[in-house]
Amino acid sequence: MKKKFSTKKNGRNNLGKITVRHRGGGVKRKYINIDFVRKENIFCKIEKINYDPNRNCKIFRVLYTNGLRKNIISINNIKLGDKIIKKKNAKNNIGNCKIIKNIPIGTKICCLELIPNKGAKIARSSGCYVKVISRESKYTLIKFKSGNTKKINNNCYATIGIVKIEQKKILKAGDKRRMGIRPTVRGVAMNPIDHPHGGGEGKTSTGRHPVSPWGIKTKGYKTKRKK
Repeated sequence: MKKKFSTKKNGRNNLGKITVRHRGGGVKRKYINIDFVRKENIFCKIEKINYDPNRNCKIFRVLYTNGLRKNIISINNIKLGDKIIKKKNAKNNIGNCKIIKNIPIGTKICCLELIPNKGAKIARSSGCYVKVISRESKYTLIKFKSGNTKKINNNCYATIGIVKIEQKKILKAGDKRRMGIRPTVRGVAMNPIDHPHGGGEGKTSTGRHPVSPWGIKTKGYKTKRKK
């Protein structure tokens, strides 16, 4: 049986052009399948807490009452041996998964679907959550940490709680290289052909408002598109 590994992209697209800078190298990592849909109306027990090299949070290995084992995203304040369930009108306990129209306003939720029964897409990273702030006949309004709001279909499933917080410090440059992140060169250290901040004799200032290599303002400039 072949093992599944995450492939190296080096920040290039299908034509070989670099579309994301400062990527490359990194250690080989085994890809672990995560169940973002979860089995409905079946209790599962937290059996083990595992490490996932492709995520910044731990994962739970759960055992369903029918004998099936799956991996799910870990949730804060859940310990080994706890039982959780996915059900339309499940209790409002941390770790339970239920449709968003049955979740009380003001509740912090994670692993939220965008399309009903298509699997969690929102708030899957360490420490992430969204908050339910209001409800209509067909949609529920959620609020992100950034302050942005979004309407979600009432039949979408969400997990009650916050994704488990993993505080890991990057202590040396080698930690970044193992993650597949290469060094970032300052614009003022480049030549004028490579960056708008480049050039000059000796140590010189940028001489203009800070910009990206493509001339787009970087500080205080709003990049969000108007609807």
